[in-house]
Amino acid sequence: MKTYIHNILLASFAVTLLFSSCKSTKEAVVLSEEEKTIFNQEEGSAHTIEGDVTEYEITIIDTGFYTWLKSIAKPEGYYSQSFMETRNAIYVTEWNSRVVQPLRYDSNLYELQISYDSFTNYGYDVNYQLYNYFIYFQRKYEQRLGLFVPRI
Repeated sequence: MKTYIHNILLASFAVTLLFSSCKSTKEAVVLSEEEKTIFNQEEGSAHTIEGDVTEYEITIIDTGFYTWLKSIAKPEGYYSQSFMETRNAIYVTEWNSRVVQPLRYDSNLYELQISYDSFTNYGYDVNYQLYNYFIYFQRKYEQRLGLFVPRI
């Protein structure tokens, strides 16, 4: 009986140790003063960017995005198109999942689904705009759409 209780205690200790070692840590996103200023701007902006390969376009309406894009985001050419396509596919999947769960996620943040097919070549410009919008969105609204920390 003593051995049985000892084994149960040892097993519960091992399980507790296992779960505590698997605890994930969230890395904090550090915003620069320039980025904080842009996020607090009240200007409205809407721009439509047409793709460089086909007739696809992206329209982003979010306060300060284009100021942030021109002053803080990495310049065009920094990321490859395939890198951005891979990340965009992950971000769009999570975004669309949140749109259909308004009781769990803020419906003011996730209003509309994004139509993005990872097998379609939208061109560099559209992927660049979309990828950077996801980075901007995650940093501004303190959201995490994937496993990756939204870095600049």
